[in-house]
Amino acid sequence: MTDVYPAPATRRFITASVMAATVMNSLDSTIANVALPHIQGSVAASADQITWVLTSYIIAAAIMTPLAGWLAGRIGRKRLILASIIGFTFASGLCGLATSLGELVGFRLLQGMFGAALVPMSQAILLDINPPERHGPAMSIWGMGAILGPIIGPALGGYLTQNYNWRWVFYINLPVGVIAFIGLSLFLSETKSGEKSRLDLFGFAMLALAIASLQLMLDRGQLLDWFNSWEICIEAALAATFFYLFIVHTLTADKPFIDLALFKDRNFVSGSVLGFFLGVLIFSVLALLPPMLEGLMGYPVVLTGLVTAPRGLGTMVSMIIVGQLIKRVDARILIGAGLAIAAYATYSMSGFSLGMDESLVVSSGFVQGIGTGLIFVPLSTIAFATLNPRLRNEGAAMFTLIRNIGSAIGISVLQAMTIRNGAIVHSRLVNGVRPDNPVFQNVMPNFDFSMSGAVAKLNAEITRQAAMVSYIDAFHFLFVTTLVVAPLILLMRPPKKNAEAPAMHMD
Repeated sequence: MTDVYPAPATRRFITASVMAATVMNSLDSTIANVALPHIQGSVAASADQITWVLTSYIIAAAIMTPLAGWLAGRIGRKRLILASIIGFTFASGLCGLATSLGELVGFRLLQGMFGAALVPMSQAILLDINPPERHGPAMSIWGMGAILGPIIGPALGGYLTQNYNWRWVFYINLPVGVIAFIGLSLFLSETKSGEKSRLDLFGFAMLALAIASLQLMLDRGQLLDWFNSWEICIEAALAATFFYLFIVHTLTADKPFIDLALFKDRNFVSGSVLGFFLGVLIFSVLALLPPMLEGLMGYPVVLTGLVTAPRGLGTMVSMIIVGQLIKRVDARILIGAGLAIAAYATYSMSGFSLGMDESLVVSSGFVQGIGTGLIFVPLSTIAFATLNPRLRNEGAAMFTLIRNIGSAIGISVLQAMTIRNGAIVHSRLVNGVRPDNPVFQNVMPNFDFSMSGAVAKLNAEITRQAAMVSYIDAFHFLFVTTLVVAPLILLMRPPKKNAEAPAMHMD
């Protein structure tokens, strides 16, 4: 049988449509974050309750992502992605129309459920419509949508919320969804499905429950003071139990939910592990910067978006360049260079201070964006370079799921670190603020401890300084983490030059 690829013009239309769907989905992982205070007032929710707008989407997407591979094999990839686009777009419109917290959380659940397949299926589609020699450029295009969406989400969300209202962070998906649906309906051919395997319901249920429990623990841990809360302890125990049952079942079942052949491919396994830490590196910084800039330095939302936007520009530039370089340069060298650049960027961030201007934020963000692009494209390429094409649907779903779990864990760990370290540093600084301390007397000789207003103002400044130190420690931790994971590159192997993986045949 002859490998069949779409004509170049058709391939361009498919790529544009797929990327519209990818960007639409990836934007929604962060675009609603900056609108939360406005949504909270509109639906009369408490600070505790409003976080469910984010949590519901993340949990639903996490649960449904591993199912995407099985669904694509069962009903066909084209039917799956079209149904996902319809459902996601419709749910976005309902989110914009929501009048209560219950409605909004329910519609966000629908968004997460339908959107889960969009990113992994878009990756699998671009791999299959392009011959192996074009996989590098294809992954650079896909990476732009998968990575740039979360990066530009806060800036776009801030602009829409400030100039229109919070409902437009959801309404913006409607025209994009329509364009993506029309383009894929017209130009994408359905993949020929192989043997339609039965769903391993027990394996899927155990994995889904484990992911849901873990995500709940991570999202609510800081709010409930982690393991001082019975809820967090129960969620941690459930996550561990369900993961254990899932692993035992997968190793003993005849046809488990996840094909174990995935984990026999060294490139896919090492690429997925590195992808986990890439999720930690990228999304942790995205979660730390806005509260630091707005809370400690007084930046308005729009300015925060502007000074963090160069990160996306750096990513886009490097992805365009690396898409061409990957044809000539060993992907492992590009990943190593990207990790080195990303490490330098986080090291630069560990030099942040309350007295700095925005130039250091802009330059370090741009540099990290360059490093991210250098890592993401070759990593996505080499992870699938030696993987059997029949495993691409399932592999793309697992690759996305592992990266998302990494980002969720990274965000929770770094946020907990900054809050706890801030409290520790605050305590140490306060110990030196006393009348009998000669150093304090030299700095503030006329300070009157009997004036409550002056004491409160001094305490606020100490809190601000302590918080800045905790952010610096977090960026230094990311710098060290980047260096520690770099040796994973040595586990990868380049694909054979003359080995071309067969494409998925088109009807």
